[in-house]
Amino acid sequence: MAKQYVRWLENLGSHDVPVVGGKNASLGEMIQQLRATGIRVPEGFATTAQAYWEFLESNHLNKKIAHQLEELRKDRQELSKVGKTIRGWFYEADFPAPLAQAITQAYHQLADHIGRQNLDVAVRSSATAEDLPEASFAGQQESFLNISGEENLLDACRRCFASLFTDRAIIYRENHGFDHLKVALSAGIQRMVRSDKAGAGVMFSIDTETGFPDAVLINAAWGLGESVVQGIVDPDEYMVFKPLLKNPAYHPIIKKKIGEKALKIVYTAEGKKPTQTLDTTKKERLHPVLNDEEILTLAQWATTIEDHYDLPMDIEWAKDGMTHELFIVQARPETVQSRKETSLLQTYTLKQKGEQLLSGLSIGNAIAAGKVCKLHSAAEIDRFEDNGVLVTEMTDPDWVPIMKRAAAIVTNHGGRTSHAAIVSRELGLPAVVGTGKGTEILQGGQAITVSCTEGDEGFIYEGIADFETQDISLEDIPKTKTQVMLNLAHPAGALRWWLLPSDGVGLARMEFIINNLIKIHPMALVKWNELEDPEARQKIDELTATWEDKPQYFVDTLAQGVARIAASQYPKPVIVRMSDFKTNEYAALIGGHAFEPKEPNPMLGWRGASRYYSEDYREGFTLECRAIRKAREEIGLDNIIIMIPFCRTPAEADKVLEVLAENGLTRGESGLQVYVMCEIPSNIILARQFADRFDGFSIGSNDLTQLVLGVDRDSIRLAPLFDEQDDAVKEMITTVIRHAHEKQRKVGLCGQAPSDYPEFAHFLVQANIDSISVNPDSFVKVKEQIAAAENEEG
Repeated sequence: MAKQYVRWLENLGSHDVPVVGGKNASLGEMIQQLRATGIRVPEGFATTAQAYWEFLESNHLNKKIAHQLEELRKDRQELSKVGKTIRGWFYEADFPAPLAQAITQAYHQLADHIGRQNLDVAVRSSATAEDLPEASFAGQQESFLNISGEENLLDACRRCFASLFTDRAIIYRENHGFDHLKVALSAGIQRMVRSDKAGAGVMFSIDTETGFPDAVLINAAWGLGESVVQGIVDPDEYMVFKPLLKNPAYHPIIKKKIGEKALKIVYTAEGKKPTQTLDTTKKERLHPVLNDEEILTLAQWATTIEDHYDLPMDIEWAKDGMTHELFIVQARPETVQSRKETSLLQTYTLKQKGEQLLSGLSIGNAIAAGKVCKLHSAAEIDRFEDNGVLVTEMTDPDWVPIMKRAAAIVTNHGGRTSHAAIVSRELGLPAVVGTGKGTEILQGGQAITVSCTEGDEGFIYEGIADFETQDISLEDIPKTKTQVMLNLAHPAGALRWWLLPSDGVGLARMEFIINNLIKIHPMALVKWNELEDPEARQKIDELTATWEDKPQYFVDTLAQGVARIAASQYPKPVIVRMSDFKTNEYAALIGGHAFEPKEPNPMLGWRGASRYYSEDYREGFTLECRAIRKAREEIGLDNIIIMIPFCRTPAEADKVLEVLAENGLTRGESGLQVYVMCEIPSNIILARQFADRFDGFSIGSNDLTQLVLGVDRDSIRLAPLFDEQDDAVKEMITTVIRHAHEKQRKVGLCGQAPSDYPEFAHFLVQANIDSISVNPDSFVKVKEQIAAAENEEG
């Protein structure tokens, strides 16, 4: 039988892992099986395992390698020396003539097929034991880009073979029980996608932080994708909601974060080095790498690839700057979130914390504390103290031995798909990446707490914080007739709770998104040309730099924030409360002082419904409405229900409903429901009239208690009088439930009382309330209390 040294990718499939390794078999599988769906994979060929074994045999390397590895096992040689020695033998080795001829002949055939002589190719390593679901080999072997000419190609293949014995690959196989001399290396040779003239990156068909299965996460940077993989840039981050992708009427992009993208890797024609790293332009830093159509195309491809393999996938993509085509250049199984136990939810509660020192992207839903150990290179491993917090510029696979000994990791650079992020997840460590200046601010030996449980953003706090951990078994949560919903505010935090068997979101607070993500007063954007405060103008310019239309910044950011909360529970109802800042809180937003009066009692002042039809805020409310419309109609999350807060009279309700309709949000059209907060005695006294105007009531127990008892809820002196279980408050709640049910309207309660007082949860069940909405960390406790109350009621 003739020896087969190369195989064309188009003739390979998943069953060929023993022949060409995981990466190359996967590329062939996609070319064969998924080309008809529109997924593009660059043409190419792969050297076979037989080619690798022949290379070793003709250069008499087998016994020499085995001897070196035995010396390592017996601690007679250091890992770094063993690895360097073995790689050196590869670099000095010659290709057997038949093997060299097979590779160069295939290279010329590929060039002829594409119609370009001296073709530039990518040469990627693919080990025959890598990318298996039970063992992640991410970053263990190497890739070589912009390789052209026979000699350069053979040298790149030689270096691919050698990379099977990088220090990190040797130790990884040792730890996972793979026999070094039973693993072969296949070099995949593909035509280069000219992403040096466009962009590239990584995507996952699952949310990497929460395991939320209905999201595609895409990272993107200018130039070759190695900048994202290596973590040297802070990339763009896009998130797409998968269930709505098949409907062409929707654009289900639920997150677009523009990264700094300070560097890019591009071709170079000078010297022996085929690529170089350059600074990006200001325009490149401010603009997204991909447009919406490209984001959605990649997300559809990710979903198709996931469906084909029936596994969540880790995928590398690239865009050709000359043809403007998108390509998939690698696909492997995701090996962290997809293997987690889904019947157990681990939660962390930060009780007391020190001063916030730093923030960045949050990786790994956990909290850890320890002393800072600041290192500049992996060679400083001897300086690292076990269970310290590793602080460095960025990591690559050489850092893994140190990372395994760390309690947490902090890096200056990198995104969610950088090496530091991927390995931190595999090791179960919290990491804050892309801090920008972690190595500058944090000092060696300093005690810090790394918190990655507060949403998208991870925080570093001074000192050792007080926190607790709790394991929640989802199998033991009882079922109840009374719906138990969640109170959510942070869009990123919403995805953390997708596993909870909730009945939806009873209260999504818009104020949190405005305050923490948008940060700008809406009227300061509407009246931008009239804004006189120079400091506010500068801050607004910085935040809206990538938007030509400043009000659109508010609309897009709010729409995507609301959409992420709605996506976390889709298709269950998600009740979004329109803005309910008080004037002093609105004034604290950037540019806010120019548009807010000073009130002696903001709690009872110009808030909630009264703002929406006021000429002084009406245009700001229009932006809120545009955001809700975008989330419902453009993104496609029609499970969003609007809720109007602090609506004092039925006449005011009519005005608000009219303004909503003017902005395209007509109650009853396209399934739109509009609820009202029940927090003022008039809402209960005139409940039947409010029920004629709204689809449901949500009792805000804090404000209702305050106004029924005449007690300032913030007053320390009056704290003993503030009691949500007071008979007067309970009578009000019983009354509104009765009147609402007469009109076939639902009633829910969103407040802390059911979490704090089991007897209050029992009272609500007896009053026949439809739903109770609680903070996620109280969900299990309240669910159990309600189940007990329902059992007592029979």
